Amino acid sequence: MTQCLLFPELFRKPVYARFDQELGSSDGGAVLLRAADHRLGLTERLAGYLRDRRDASKIAHELGELLSQRVFSIACGYADTNDAARLAEDPIHKMLVGRDPIDGDALASQPTLSRFENRVGTRELYRMGEALADVVIERHRKRLHGRARRITIDLDPTDDPTHGQQQLSFFNGHYDTWCYLPVVAFATFNDEPEQYLLAAVLRPGNAPAKLGAVGVLRRVLERLRRAFPKTRFRVRLDGGFACPEILDFLDEQSDVNYVVAMAKNLTLEWKAERFMRSARKLSRQSEKTEHVYGECRYRAKSWDRERRVIIKAEVVRHPGRDLKENPRFVVTNLSSTPQWIYEKVYCGRGEIENRIKELHHGLEIDRTSCSRFWANQLRVLLTAAAYVLMQELRLRAARTSCARAQVQTLRERLIKIGARVVESVRRIVLHLPASYPFLEAWRRVATGLGATAG
Repeated sequence: MTQCLLFPELFRKPVYARFDQELGSSDGGAVLLRAADHRLGLTERLAGYLRDRRDASKIAHELGELLSQRVFSIACGYADTNDAARLAEDPIHKMLVGRDPIDGDALASQPTLSRFENRVGTRELYRMGEALADVVIERHRKRLHGRARRITIDLDPTDDPTHGQQQLSFFNGHYDTWCYLPVVAFATFNDEPEQYLLAAVLRPGNAPAKLGAVGVLRRVLERLRRAFPKTRFRVRLDGGFACPEILDFLDEQSDVNYVVAMAKNLTLEWKAERFMRSARKLSRQSEKTEHVYGECRYRAKSWDRERRVIIKAEVVRHPGRDLKENPRFVVTNLSSTPQWIYEKVYCGRGEIENRIKELHHGLEIDRTSCSRFWANQLRVLLTAAAYVLMQELRLRAARTSCARAQVQTLRERLIKIGARVVESVRRIVLHLPASYPFLEAWRRVATGLGATAG
């Protein structure tokens, strides 16, 4: 490898860079991902639903290995199959899929991975989605010994812009782009700060928010009930889900409380007027933003019954701007006070936006560039699996500087470590930097995943 002279005017002696470390890797910490996956059994469970229709005499890469290669690569920050060419001989990435880091054959190429992504069928995808939820729920059943006072389920759609000729990509006026509209489901146990991913379902770009929501909720609730039989559930949804089918389904669940945002209309605004008058008066007196809480009984034309609606009557003031009236409405079957329901229950769903940002910016769940819709659904599922592994690392990093770190930060601190791999007859040694600044956090995570001193 040709050496490069670096900035001769900056240092006392000439500094050269040579990219000639053949047994080196920039992902030395990624062995934590393999350990987390081993504990969860995640990729093994997902791969168990794949059917291999290839000619057995021509197989160089098992389907489970291809799936694991993609999941670990996404977690390490390589979302594209094109990255496979650069990682084919990386010793750490070969170790992650069970190959010898030195003498093992190269990892699968981009064409092989693309064929794999386009070969998976709809039934396999459905079962893999169920397996993902089962693995996550079983992990927390064991952690909490099957006992949880309350489990909160958050469902939210997100936009996935497309830039080619992908199947079922449509123009969406709300997002002003051609896109898909995946929906993701998260669970929160008791009052813990973390929301754990349970499902990620790709949908066409013109899908209404409610599309598939009842199916996702039904499957998730069934599994959570089996794991936590004495738990009450709470479902939080935004305004796009306030439709008769979803509200009727939630009312039928005896162990479920719900808070669902509603779009305003003339009837709701009329019912909110007396609370708005109070908010206006308070705002005039204080010259600040003020809000007043109330409630009413309301029945839309498409509903078969009246429901309780929480009203947040708000008058917003910003310096240099006109006064703005901002009434908000939430339909619920909770019996607590309006202010508590809105501020302590409904507003908590805003945290799901941070989880969705991690999926987009940390793991690139929107890298759905395959032409076939179902191949893109597989990519979404593989990204969800990578996120589950990253959440496991974060859970194991409790009481360290990485305890609440975003995915990008977790990767930078725990995975992106320069390593030199040395193999002897008896062992493999990863030589990591002695000056590594997050050693304590890395050690805690590794110990929690089964590492021992020696």
